[in-house]
Amino acid sequence: MTPATTIDEVIFQLEKIIEDCMDRKDRVGYFAALYHKVTVRVKEGILKNEFEDGPRMERLDVFFANRYPEAVQQYRAGQKPSGPWAVAFAGCRKWRVVLLQQLLLGMNAHINYDLGVASVDASGTNDLQGLRKDFISINDIIGSLTYDVMNRISRISPLLSLMGLHAANGQSVLIQFSIGNARDGAWSFAEELHGKQGAERNGCLSARDTSISKLAEALKSPKGLIRFTTFVIWLFEKKHPRKVIEALYTYEKKYLSTKAGKLE
Repeated sequence: MTPATTIDEVIFQLEKIIEDCMDRKDRVGYFAALYHKVTVRVKEGILKNEFEDGPRMERLDVFFANRYPEAVQQYRAGQKPSGPWAVAFAGCRKWRVVLLQQLLLGMNAHINYDLGVASVDASGTNDLQGLRKDFISINDIIGSLTYDVMNRISRISPLLSLMGLHAANGQSVLIQFSIGNARDGAWSFAEELHGKQGAERNGCLSARDTSISKLAEALKSPKGLIRFTTFVIWLFEKKHPRKVIEALYTYEKKYLSTKAGKLE
Protein backbone atom coordinates (compact mmCIF):
# COMPACT_ATOMS: atom_id res chain seq x y z
CA MET A 1 0.00 0.00 0.00
CA THR A 2 1.51 3.30 -1.12
CA PRO A 3 1.67 5.92 1.68
CA ALA A 4 -1.05 8.56 1.41
CA THR A 5 -0.09 12.12 0.52
CA THR A 6 -3.47 13.78 1.15
CA ILE A 7 -6.20 13.38 3.73
CA ASP A 8 -8.57 12.12 1.00
CA GLU A 9 -6.13 9.31 0.30
CA VAL A 10 -5.92 8.53 4.02
CA ILE A 11 -9.70 8.23 4.21
CA PHE A 12 -9.75 6.07 1.08
CA GLN A 13 -7.15 3.72 2.58
CA LEU A 14 -9.05 3.45 5.85
CA GLU A 15 -12.22 2.56 3.97
CA LYS A 16 -10.38 -0.16 2.07
CA ILE A 17 -9.13 -1.59 5.38
CA ILE A 18 -12.63 -1.44 6.87
CA GLU A 19 -14.26 -3.12 3.87
CA ASP A 20 -11.56 -5.79 3.79
CA CYS A 21 -12.02 -6.46 7.51
CA MET A 22 -15.78 -6.78 7.07
CA ASP A 23 -15.21 -9.34 4.33
CA ARG A 24 -12.66 -11.21 6.43
CA LYS A 25 -14.74 -10.86 9.63
CA ASP A 26 -11.58 -9.45 11.15
CA ARG A 27 -11.67 -7.50 14.41
CA VAL A 28 -8.78 -5.33 13.21
CA GLY A 29 -11.57 -3.34 11.58
CA TYR A 30 -12.88 -2.11 14.94
CA PHE A 31 -10.17 0.49 15.41
CA ALA A 32 -10.12 1.27 11.68
CA ALA A 33 -13.81 2.21 11.87
CA LEU A 34 -13.19 4.48 14.86
CA TYR A 35 -10.18 6.08 13.22
CA HIS A 36 -12.11 6.71 10.02
CA LYS A 37 -14.56 8.79 12.02
CA VAL A 38 -11.74 10.87 13.53
CA THR A 39 -10.05 11.44 10.17
CA VAL A 40 -13.28 12.52 8.48
CA ARG A 41 -13.79 15.01 11.30
CA VAL A 42 -10.26 16.39 10.78
CA LYS A 43 -11.02 16.86 7.09
CA GLU A 44 -14.25 18.69 7.91
CA GLY A 45 -12.32 20.95 10.28
CA ILE A 46 -9.80 21.79 7.57
CA LEU A 47 -12.56 22.61 5.07
CA LYS A 48 -14.27 24.85 7.65
CA ASN A 49 -11.00 26.66 8.50
CA GLU A 50 -11.17 25.53 12.12
CA PHE A 51 -7.39 25.24 12.39
CA GLU A 52 -4.69 27.86 12.50
CA ASP A 53 -3.04 26.46 9.37
CA GLY A 54 -5.12 24.00 7.30
CA PRO A 55 -2.30 22.73 5.03
CA ARG A 56 -0.03 22.24 8.03
CA MET A 57 -2.75 20.32 9.85
CA GLU A 58 -3.28 18.10 6.81
CA ARG A 59 0.45 17.41 6.64
CA LEU A 60 0.55 16.36 10.29
CA ASP A 61 -2.59 14.26 9.94
CA VAL A 62 -1.21 12.45 6.87
CA PHE A 63 2.12 11.69 8.58
CA PHE A 64 0.19 10.49 11.64
CA ALA A 65 -2.42 8.46 9.78
CA ASN A 66 0.03 6.70 7.46
CA ARG A 67 1.52 4.86 10.39
CA TYR A 68 -1.71 2.90 10.95
CA PRO A 69 -2.15 1.34 7.45
CA GLU A 70 1.57 0.60 7.48
CA ALA A 71 1.17 -1.32 10.75
CA VAL A 72 -1.85 -3.23 9.36
CA GLN A 73 0.09 -4.09 6.20
CA GLN A 74 3.05 -5.35 8.24
CA TYR A 75 0.74 -7.45 10.41
CA ARG A 76 -1.01 -8.95 7.39
CA ALA A 77 2.32 -9.73 5.69
CA GLY A 78 3.61 -11.58 8.75
CA GLN A 79 6.11 -8.83 9.50
CA LYS A 80 6.57 -7.25 12.92
CA PRO A 81 5.03 -3.82 13.42
CA SER A 82 5.97 -1.65 16.39
CA GLY A 83 5.59 -3.35 19.77
CA PRO A 84 2.39 -1.47 20.75
CA TRP A 85 0.72 -2.41 17.45
CA ALA A 86 1.87 -6.02 17.77
CA VAL A 87 0.11 -6.24 21.15
CA ALA A 88 -2.99 -4.50 19.75
CA PHE A 89 -3.26 -6.94 16.85
CA ALA A 90 -2.70 -9.85 19.22
CA GLY A 91 -5.68 -8.52 21.18
CA CYS A 92 -7.82 -8.82 18.04
CA ARG A 93 -7.11 -12.56 18.00
CA LYS A 94 -7.70 -13.12 21.71
CA TRP A 95 -11.32 -14.14 22.18
CA ARG A 96 -11.86 -12.56 25.61
CA VAL A 97 -10.61 -9.07 24.75
CA VAL A 98 -13.75 -6.94 24.71
CA LEU A 99 -14.50 -4.15 22.25
CA LEU A 100 -13.45 -1.34 24.62
CA GLN A 101 -10.09 -3.00 25.21
CA GLN A 102 -9.49 -3.37 21.47
CA LEU A 103 -10.25 0.29 20.81
CA LEU A 104 -8.04 1.39 23.71
CA LEU A 105 -5.22 -0.83 22.44
CA GLY A 106 -5.44 0.93 19.09
CA MET A 107 -5.52 4.36 20.71
CA ASN A 108 -2.60 3.45 22.95
CA ALA A 109 -0.44 2.44 19.97
CA HIS A 110 -1.49 5.32 17.75
CA ILE A 111 -1.43 8.16 20.29
CA ASN A 112 1.16 7.05 22.82
CA TYR A 113 3.63 5.89 20.17
CA ASP A 114 2.73 6.93 16.60
CA LEU A 115 1.68 10.51 17.29
CA GLY A 116 5.00 11.56 18.77
CA VAL A 117 6.97 10.01 15.90
CA ALA A 118 4.65 11.54 13.29
CA SER A 119 4.92 14.99 14.87
CA VAL A 120 8.72 14.89 14.70
CA ASP A 121 8.72 13.58 11.13
CA ALA A 122 6.13 16.14 10.00
CA SER A 123 8.08 19.02 11.53
CA GLY A 124 11.26 18.03 9.67
CA THR A 125 13.96 20.62 10.29
CA ASN A 126 11.43 23.20 11.50
CA ASP A 127 10.80 24.07 15.14
CA LEU A 128 8.66 21.32 16.69
CA GLN A 129 6.75 23.90 18.74
CA GLY A 130 5.16 25.15 15.51
CA LEU A 131 3.06 21.97 15.47
CA ARG A 132 1.88 22.27 19.06
CA LYS A 133 -1.55 23.76 18.27
CA ASP A 134 -2.25 21.23 15.53
CA PHE A 135 -1.12 18.43 17.83
CA ILE A 136 -3.57 19.55 20.52
CA SER A 137 -6.34 20.03 17.95
CA ILE A 138 -6.16 16.41 16.80
CA ASN A 139 -6.59 15.22 20.37
CA ASP A 140 -9.41 17.72 20.99
CA ILE A 141 -11.22 16.21 18.00
CA ILE A 142 -10.80 12.72 19.43
CA GLY A 143 -12.21 13.97 22.74
CA SER A 144 -15.15 15.69 21.05
CA LEU A 145 -16.23 12.40 19.47
CA THR A 146 -16.12 10.45 22.72
CA TYR A 147 -19.85 10.80 23.55
CA ASP A 148 -21.01 9.50 20.16
CA VAL A 149 -18.45 6.70 20.16
CA MET A 150 -19.40 5.59 23.68
CA ASN A 151 -23.06 5.52 22.67
CA ARG A 152 -22.20 3.24 19.76
CA ILE A 153 -20.05 1.01 21.97
CA SER A 154 -22.82 0.76 24.58
CA ARG A 155 -25.24 -0.55 21.97
CA ILE A 156 -22.73 -3.25 21.05
CA SER A 157 -21.57 -3.92 24.61
CA PRO A 158 -24.63 -3.39 26.86
CA LEU A 159 -22.89 -4.25 30.14
CA LEU A 160 -19.95 -1.93 29.59
CA SER A 161 -21.12 0.25 32.49
CA LEU A 162 -19.96 -2.52 34.84
CA MET A 163 -16.50 -1.03 34.41
CA GLY A 164 -17.70 1.78 36.66
CA LEU A 165 -17.54 -0.63 39.59
CA HIS A 166 -13.76 -0.33 39.38
CA ALA A 167 -13.58 3.45 39.01
CA ALA A 168 -11.49 3.81 42.16
CA ASN A 169 -8.89 1.30 40.99
CA GLY A 170 -5.93 3.53 40.27
CA GLN A 171 -3.68 0.55 39.61
CA SER A 172 -5.36 -0.59 36.39
CA VAL A 173 -4.39 0.99 33.06
CA LEU A 174 -7.69 -0.26 31.62
CA ILE A 175 -9.62 1.92 34.08
CA GLN A 176 -7.27 4.89 34.19
CA PHE A 177 -6.47 5.21 30.47
CA SER A 178 -6.90 8.85 29.48
CA ILE A 179 -6.71 10.53 26.07
CA GLY A 180 -5.42 13.67 27.78
CA ASN A 181 -2.63 11.81 29.55
CA ALA A 182 -1.77 9.96 26.33
CA ARG A 183 -1.60 13.28 24.47
CA ASP A 184 0.67 14.87 27.06
CA GLY A 185 2.93 11.85 27.09
CA ALA A 186 3.08 11.80 23.30
CA TRP A 187 4.13 15.45 23.19
CA SER A 188 6.84 14.88 25.79
CA PHE A 189 8.06 11.95 23.71
CA ALA A 190 8.08 14.12 20.56
CA GLU A 191 10.15 16.75 22.36
CA GLU A 192 12.59 14.05 23.49
CA LEU A 193 12.83 12.52 20.00
CA HIS A 194 13.11 15.76 18.05
CA GLY A 195 16.58 16.46 16.72
CA LYS A 196 17.89 12.96 17.34
CA GLN A 197 19.51 11.09 14.46
CA GLY A 198 20.89 7.64 13.78
CA ALA A 199 21.60 5.40 16.76
CA GLU A 200 20.42 8.04 19.22
CA ARG A 201 17.01 8.25 17.51
CA ASN A 202 16.75 4.46 17.30
CA GLY A 203 17.52 4.16 21.00
CA CYS A 204 14.84 6.67 21.89
CA LEU A 205 12.30 4.87 19.68
CA SER A 206 13.21 1.51 21.18
CA ALA A 207 12.79 2.74 24.76
CA ARG A 208 9.40 4.26 23.96
CA ASP A 209 8.32 1.12 22.11
CA THR A 210 9.15 -0.98 25.17
CA SER A 211 7.31 1.24 27.68
CA ILE A 212 4.17 1.62 25.55
CA SER A 213 4.14 -2.11 24.78
CA LYS A 214 4.02 -2.75 28.53
CA LEU A 215 1.02 -0.44 28.82
CA ALA A 216 -0.59 -2.34 25.95
CA GLU A 217 -0.10 -5.68 27.71
CA ALA A 218 -1.78 -4.25 30.81
CA LEU A 219 -4.72 -3.09 28.68
CA LYS A 220 -5.00 -6.46 26.94
CA SER A 221 -4.69 -8.63 30.04
CA PRO A 222 -6.14 -6.96 33.16
CA LYS A 223 -5.85 -8.84 36.43
CA GLY A 224 -8.00 -9.60 39.44
CA LEU A 225 -11.65 -8.57 39.61
CA ILE A 226 -11.35 -6.42 36.48
CA ARG A 227 -10.50 -9.55 34.51
CA PHE A 228 -13.71 -11.18 35.77
CA THR A 229 -15.73 -8.04 34.92
CA THR A 230 -14.43 -7.97 31.35
CA PHE A 231 -15.47 -11.62 31.01
CA VAL A 232 -19.03 -10.81 32.11
CA ILE A 233 -19.10 -7.86 29.68
CA TRP A 234 -17.85 -10.15 26.91
CA LEU A 235 -20.63 -12.68 27.54
CA PHE A 236 -23.30 -10.14 26.54
CA GLU A 237 -21.34 -8.28 23.87
CA LYS A 238 -22.13 -8.60 20.17
CA LYS A 239 -19.47 -10.82 18.68
CA HIS A 240 -20.03 -10.87 14.92
CA PRO A 241 -17.13 -8.76 13.59
CA ARG A 242 -18.93 -7.54 10.47
CA LYS A 243 -21.93 -6.30 12.46
CA VAL A 244 -19.73 -4.63 15.06
CA ILE A 245 -17.70 -2.85 12.38
CA GLU A 246 -20.91 -1.71 10.66
CA ALA A 247 -22.20 -0.32 13.96
CA LEU A 248 -19.00 1.69 14.47
CA TYR A 249 -18.60 2.78 10.87
CA THR A 250 -20.25 6.00 9.77
CA TYR A 251 -21.50 5.14 6.31
CA GLU A 252 -23.05 8.51 5.55
CA LYS A 253 -19.63 10.14 5.72
CA LYS A 254 -17.79 7.88 3.30
CA TYR A 255 -15.30 9.69 1.13
CA LEU A 256 -14.53 7.30 -1.72
CA SER A 257 -13.10 10.20 -3.67
CA THR A 258 -12.47 9.80 -7.37
CA LYS A 259 -9.57 12.22 -6.86
CA ALA A 260 -7.80 9.70 -4.68
CA GLY A 261 -7.88 7.10 -7.43
CA LYS A 262 -7.20 3.46 -6.88
CA LEU A 263 -4.48 2.94 -4.29
CA GLU A 264 -2.30 -0.10 -4.54
